[in-house]
Amino acid sequence: MNDATLLHVKRKKRPSPPPPAAPIDSGPASAFPPPMTPPVLYSFRRCPYAMRARLALAASGQRCELREVELKRKPLEMLAASPKGTVPVLVLADGTVIDQSLDIMRWALAAHDPLRWLQPGDTEALVAACDDHFKPQLDRYKYPGRFADAVQAEAREQGARFLRELEARLAASAFLLGAHATLADAALMPFVRQYAMVEPAWFEAQPWPRLRAWLADWIASPLFDSVMRKNPPWRSGEAGIAFP
Repeated sequence: MNDATLLHVKRKKRPSPPPPAAPIDSGPASAFPPPMTPPVLYSFRRCPYAMRARLALAASGQRCELREVELKRKPLEMLAASPKGTVPVLVLADGTVIDQSLDIMRWALAAHDPLRWLQPGDTEALVAACDDHFKPQLDRYKYPGRFADAVQAEAREQGARFLRELEARLAASAFLLGAHATLADAALMPFVRQYAMVEPAWFEAQPWPRLRAWLADWIASPLFDSVMRKNPPWRSGEAGIAFP
């Protein structure tokens, strides 16, 4: 009942009751912050770059709206945000676009890093060696028909040189940069996994027991399982998947 209505109500003469307790002044509605809009992540389940981004987002606990991309039918919304047309692409609530996998990893871990993945060490050099040298050879090894100059056996051997270096690192410590996993382990693992899947029997026969154990532990981890769940391709106008 509002004040205008009260003016028309005839009250009986009786002692006035004590005034009610003053309501708590919570301020105008605008004083309350609006609900947080989660970032939108455009991803593709099998892409190793997208895998490393999802691993860091899951490790940090950063919630986002996952939109699984069908590579033959890329969403216009993703292309508008990042014309390069490759995943992953993270669109923040304020419109900021992060479209490089390592930048997404660093953004997530800078906000929250409970597993202590951000550690001093030669992370940058190791990841650059993977992305700039190992990945091109991996592509030629896995998809030799896409490259006019590709010789699969040569590409496999070029990639194997890098993996021998990783085996040597793992002989000295449990993880690539020391006693526990770091951003470098999470960033490299999806590419080592892809290499191992080209010729599994050949990979198993190589003298890399520590590398195989390191890879197997990652693949068997609940964290990796959580970022590899299958989702249907996202369509414009639909809600994405809450992730992680």
